[in-house]
Amino acid sequence: VGSNKSDDHEPLLSTGQSVGLDISSLNPNTESSTGDQVPSVSFPNDWFRLGIIPSGSTDAIVLSTTGERDAVTSALLIIFGRRIALDIAQVVRWKSSPSAEVLPTVRYAASFAGYGFYGEVIRESENYRWMGPARYDFSGTMVFLKHRSYDAKVAFLENENSHSLAASAENVADEVQSLQSRRKRSRKTICQANCSVCKETSTPGQDSEDEIPNSSQMIHDNPKWIWSEGRFLSVGAAVISCRNERAPDGLVAEAHLSDGFLHLLLIRDCPLPLYLWHLTQFTKKGSDPLTFKFVEHHKTRAFTFISSHDESIWNLDGELFQACEVSVQACRGLVNLFASGPEV
Repeated sequence: VGSNKSDDHEPLLSTGQSVGLDISSLNPNTESSTGDQVPSVSFPNDWFRLGIIPSGSTDAIVLSTTGERDAVTSALLIIFGRRIALDIAQVVRWKSSPSAEVLPTVRYAASFAGYGFYGEVIRESENYRWMGPARYDFSGTMVFLKHRSYDAKVAFLENENSHSLAASAENVADEVQSLQSRRKRSRKTICQANCSVCKETSTPGQDSEDEIPNSSQMIHDNPKWIWSEGRFLSVGAAVISCRNERAPDGLVAEAHLSDGFLHLLLIRDCPLPLYLWHLTQFTKKGSDPLTFKFVEHHKTRAFTFISSHDESIWNLDGELFQACEVSVQACRGLVNLFASGPEV
């Protein structure tokens, strides 16, 4: 892939339509149905809300949207009809392997999309399903000890608050150190109930297809793509904070539920002890695991990922997704949940 790949329109799925989701288009029987008319449900949709009762391995979405991993609390929020908008990440696979034909495949993620370490943990855990939730700890340890890194190129859409990083590994330490200083000086605005940031960008009841930016709108608003390449232990994008019992502040403490942004995390190759130090910071409330020199953190509306191999795999909300070329963009307030936001 040459440098001319950064041609502005290349990284995103080319479409003249909104990135809103139409359920009827996903139904394979829609065209063959000659009897009853199949109803069409498009998102965002004010009247359609999803309710989640926590019963998973981490329940990151419930913890990030309610602050509690409690079935009774979630049920009461459904009964009382509380509502919040939630961003969704649209993931487009351009190639499943370097030799594969270009055939775009679209998936969606509500909390996290990760490649490398995060994908390998899920793939390894499939061999130990009999262990229950403990398989993630065991698999995480096994993958961590292998300490594999992967060659990749990542381009992300710059926004007004982002800081340009050079695409070479030589000067990345100085650039990231500058970012660390800016991040330490700036005060984090944590997403919570009645969040002012989410209200500014996506007020419930006012979402419409016209308000959801498609790829062309984003390109015209912010035409600059910044490339970063090298060897990465992991490449991930947090849609929300992804709080869980092991990471009380989540992967990105300042991530919001409905601001239209992804938090791109690029973890460059580093010594094993430093990587362990980075991972243990997630378990401590109030710590900042993103201030290490080998960590790049970018708040962006979209990014694209290109790898010349298929050695690793993507993890989309805990589901495996094989791809060596993907583009990911945030769909602001695409779905509504029965929730009120976390109490911080």
